[in-house]
Amino acid sequence: MTPEQNKRAVTEAWKAFASRDAGRVRAAFTDDAEWLAPKDNATGVALGFTDHMIGPDTIVRFLVEEFPKLFVADVSVDFTHLLCDGDTVVLEMRLQATLANGRHYDNDYCFILELRQGRIARMREYMDTQKGRRIVIGDLPADLRSVGPALAAPA
Repeated sequence: MTPEQNKRAVTEAWKAFASRDAGRVRAAFTDDAEWLAPKDNATGVALGFTDHMIGPDTIVRFLVEEFPKLFVADVSVDFTHLLCDGDTVVLEMRLQATLANGRHYDNDYCFILELRQGRIARMREYMDTQKGRRIVIGDLPADLRSVGPALAAPA
């Protein structure tokens, strides 16, 4: 596929993610897709979810069922850069939302996506993990964070 087709495939994938339609999301990924995020990132910790998603079933579950539990309203994604070299697309973006705990989430991300025939085969996700933890989890001691999801609103 051409670089423009690959960039379009990534843009369409994000539209599918926003739709929360399981069929559309699944169609964006290959049957052996992987999504790797930083270990112990705030979203994974808050949701009690893995940072290494393997297969479209796990990825669809994350995007359609789990993600909306934490990012509950006003979710917006703004692409800042979309670059392509062969079948690799690099996407820089800003994610903003209202969290389940009532806080405003605002963080920058970089995704490196490896495509196969216009579908995502592998995603590597990078973000400011300290900023994410501060917004999502706050200043809870580590022993309380490890107990389970941190979705409760602040007292």
